[in-house]
Amino acid sequence: MDKTVEMNANELVAHFRKPASELTKADIITFVSEKGIRMVDFMYPAEDGRVKTLNFMINNLSYLETILTDGERVDGSSLFPSFVEAESSDLYVVPRFSTAFVSPFSEIPTLCLLCSFLDKDGRPFASSPEQTLHRAAEAFTESTGMTYEAMGELEYYVIAEDDEMFPAVDQRGYHESGPFAKFNEFRKKCMAYIAQTGGQPKYGHSEVGNFTADGKVFEQNEIEFLPCPVESAADQLVLAKWVIRNLAYEYGLDVTFAPKITVGKAGSGMHIHMRMMKAGRNCMTAGGKLSAEARRAIAGMMELAPSITAFGNKTPVSYFRLVPHQEAPTSVCWGDCNRSVLVRVPLGWTFVSADSPTAGQKQTVEMRSPDASADVYQLMAGLCVACRHGLEMDEQKALGIAADKYVGLGESGSDNDKFEQLPDSCVASAEWLCRHRAIYEAHGVFSPRMIDGIINKLRRFDDSDLRERAEKDADLMQRLVRESFYCG
Repeated sequence: MDKTVEMNANELVAHFRKPASELTKADIITFVSEKGIRMVDFMYPAEDGRVKTLNFMINNLSYLETILTDGERVDGSSLFPSFVEAESSDLYVVPRFSTAFVSPFSEIPTLCLLCSFLDKDGRPFASSPEQTLHRAAEAFTESTGMTYEAMGELEYYVIAEDDEMFPAVDQRGYHESGPFAKFNEFRKKCMAYIAQTGGQPKYGHSEVGNFTADGKVFEQNEIEFLPCPVESAADQLVLAKWVIRNLAYEYGLDVTFAPKITVGKAGSGMHIHMRMMKAGRNCMTAGGKLSAEARRAIAGMMELAPSITAFGNKTPVSYFRLVPHQEAPTSVCWGDCNRSVLVRVPLGWTFVSADSPTAGQKQTVEMRSPDASADVYQLMAGLCVACRHGLEMDEQKALGIAADKYVGLGESGSDNDKFEQLPDSCVASAEWLCRHRAIYEAHGVFSPRMIDGIINKLRRFDDSDLRERAEKDADLMQRLVRESFYCG
């Protein structure tokens, strides 16, 4: 038995006893028939990052086969207003069978599938974020011979009425147990449901941020995932946010993934870990140390870091999180086990003996600037492009960039004049994307129309001097928080 199938919480994987990647249309039809499924939901994230849903009532097998084969029409200009014109807006949504799961929320037995977008000629829609990531992953493998894997850390605040019992210490909630952490059981239920959707949670815990205000308790939590092929990693994050929000609503709780909800308290990031694999071997280490390939990939991220914020930090409030001394990066630099840097090299069990099956396999590097306002597919595509850019660069040049941007143990990378600073606004991020766009558009990864749409949308925030204005106007800060409260 495949060890990835044993104990898998996805009902289709358990039923057919094979990995989700091998599920077929025939499997879906069989499952619907045998399990009494009455509804099929097509799901797809739109430009705002949130999942959209189209419901189908299954009255007969012929209709089921039709929608699974042909998909359905949707209005692309409503889903992607920055990329699709109303005059030619029809798109097809076609299900991806490997993403099928039984809805944990529907009273009527419902099967859900994530979808791809096709244009009028039946080709992948060039400005689809999901297809952009697919092209990025393909270009990475074609150029380097390696596959690009990733996983996310999803931070969020849970908000409820404060019962004033067993209060946690302000901004000291990291890994707290109940009763001082109030929402551990809620988080565990979220993790169980995420696993049912096909996600691979690694662990969950309460995070640093916690405080009370206006009779409510705000508790920060985090769910981290296992590394997997980058396209699956993006799907998992999108569905995880959908699960957490739906379950919170059922529990009468409020949840926000917003990067910042008040001044002086911990913000929420969506850190992305990545590794490069070849023939089952993690290429991030060599001889128990970070490999030259890993350092070259980091160099690519150092070069493109200011424009990566255009994909990973899409709201003005994002830049209130990227300030010194808040465990969020401000300078373009990297280091080992250092939470003040932009790219962190966490502990990777490199001390284990060379004959251990896990020797070097767990090492990743972590990009710490993104937050949940990101389009996950664009963000991971941008990171994939950046790592490929570093590997395609002259080797000595790349290793030199990595050496110049390194921060040693005990040094702070935050607000360091030695290093270039990250953009401080959406407008600044847009300008950096203008400068770097040719790199993202190379190999046909990002479509010019998508890049134009991102730039124009970021510029419309007109937030170049927003930090200064918000410091003088508390009401402005609160309005901005409300506008981004349910972002992504």
